[in-house]
Amino acid sequence: MQDLKQSGSIILPDAKLHYNPDFLSTREADSLFHNLLHSVSWKEDSIRIFGKTYMQPRLTALFGEEGKSYSYSGIQMDPIPFTRELADLKTRIETSSGERFTTCLLNLYRDGNDSNGWHADNEKELGKHPFIASVSLGATRIFHIKHRQDKKLRFRMQLLHGSLLLMGGPMQEFWLHQIPKSRQPLGKRINLTFRKII
Repeated sequence: MQDLKQSGSIILPDAKLHYNPDFLSTREADSLFHNLLHSVSWKEDSIRIFGKTYMQPRLTALFGEEGKSYSYSGIQMDPIPFTRELADLKTRIETSSGERFTTCLLNLYRDGNDSNGWHADNEKELGKHPFIASVSLGATRIFHIKHRQDKKLRFRMQLLHGSLLLMGGPMQEFWLHQIPKSRQPLGKRINLTFRKII
């Protein structure tokens, strides 16, 4: 598995990625992490994978515009209205990326045992080629991607505290991504993924 560059535009077939490791200052990232960790009503849902039910290996919450519910792996989530803090962050990312978002899915990884298996953000609510903006807070985690067809194309990168990863083009059609489990002693991480529900 090859390492991806840790800053700027990342050129890959069938995908558009851009990584900004310093999107938020350390002070901003620390404050946002602390506030979200203690103010969000985190939920642990069960998910269905290949006909079997499991407890999701992370905690989640959904913020967004009214009526913009989101479904994946047998879970339907109804959004909580954006807080002022999340609305301000959304506006900042929209200004930076030129995209518009209706919804933010939050994931809380409590330690290295929490993970997110191979998947694509290709739910029908997101449209054909969705644009995803992912903000990372807290512990650094490894992000893996692999091409669905060309098995030689497998990459990894570190998602740092305060960073922003933009994923666009046909990436969700042609690539899978994951946050794997880790045996290392890791602290908590919060991931905010902004998306547009059609």
